[in-house]
Amino acid sequence: MEQTLVIIKPDGVQRQLIGPIITRLERRGLKIVAMKMMQVSTDLAREHYAIHEGKPFYEPLIQYITSSPVVVLVVEGPNAIEVTRSTMGATNPVSAAPGTLRADYGLEIGRNLVHGSDGPETAVAEIALWFDQSEILSYERDVDRWILE
Repeated sequence: MEQTLVIIKPDGVQRQLIGPIITRLERRGLKIVAMKMMQVSTDLAREHYAIHEGKPFYEPLIQYITSSPVVVLVVEGPNAIEVTRSTMGATNPVSAAPGTLRADYGLEIGRNLVHGSDGPETAVAEIALWFDQSEILSYERDVDRWILE
């Protein structure tokens, strides 16, 4: 079963959208296997966004992600990465399809509410960066027989 990292960013937390965001992911059929609220350290932010180092938006991004608590989740399901990203919508909320999180709740690319891993290798690396293996649970959901074939 595929896993992916989801971060409800500071704007999602401050705007009290934690519940609606998690609800959308769960209603798609994804299973939460790890979750925590935390204040992101500058070191963790720099490691997570290392791929963007040197770009003009890098420092503002670090300041933003460390400005307020975030909620970090590991979600699991068939095609979890693709399902999560399609639920979130395009990175720029202006381009996001109606009905996605970013289209429904966002206006600007710099305040796009959520982060989701962009591929299997990234998901593995990001999950390991944000969670100890002991924090990720494996459990059976009774509802899965109604979601999964």
